[in-house]
Amino acid sequence: VRKMGEKAAYEAGVPNLHPDLISILGRLHFRTSYGQNVLWHSVEMAHMAAIIAEEVGADVAIARAGALLHDIGKTVSHEVAGTHVEIGIRILEKYGVDHQVVLAMRAHHEEYPYETPESIIVQVADAISGGRPGARRDSIENYVKRLTDLEAIATTLKGVDKAFAIAAGREIRVLVNPEDMTDFETHALARTIATTIEAKLRYPGEIKVHVIRETRVVSYAR
Repeated sequence: VRKMGEKAAYEAGVPNLHPDLISILGRLHFRTSYGQNVLWHSVEMAHMAAIIAEEVGADVAIARAGALLHDIGKTVSHEVAGTHVEIGIRILEKYGVDHQVVLAMRAHHEEYPYETPESIIVQVADAISGGRPGARRDSIENYVKRLTDLEAIATTLKGVDKAFAIAAGREIRVLVNPEDMTDFETHALARTIATTIEAKLRYPGEIKVHVIRETRVVSYAR
């Protein structure tokens, strides 16, 4: 466990952690969230947070540490009362972690307000790492519901013949009747579907809306 914590801290670029805190960090190697290993999710987050912090002029070291330690409370959440964020705050304070790091990690589930730029960066890195395609398993029920909801948004609109959610729900192809809709109306329909999806569904990344208006003419040479 200690070696896993040391490896994670080294790869994340977060030095000078208390030895006991490193051991606690290593325990995250044995925790998963929707199939995603929590320790390596945290390391990945630390790299993302550092890149974002450098781009926007925030404190890179604080962002790295806040990202790496954001889920530290999950190591004992089954043993101690409170959310993993509250537990994590107590653990970090116990081992003398910089208060700016505590501020950076504690808002990642919006239980606390964003008080520093680094707190926003940690939340963004968490969303990117957890939301990227393939990072986490989704339940079959949720997956099917998302595809069904996506198709239902399109098929309720006038002029739509059929709609198919493809690419694990990251694209929807909509077939329209060319006799009922002009090319200009097809462009407007695509924008309407995209806007409705943005308003009604929650999803990571983006969803491509592909509207197809096709005219087929068949003739025979005999």
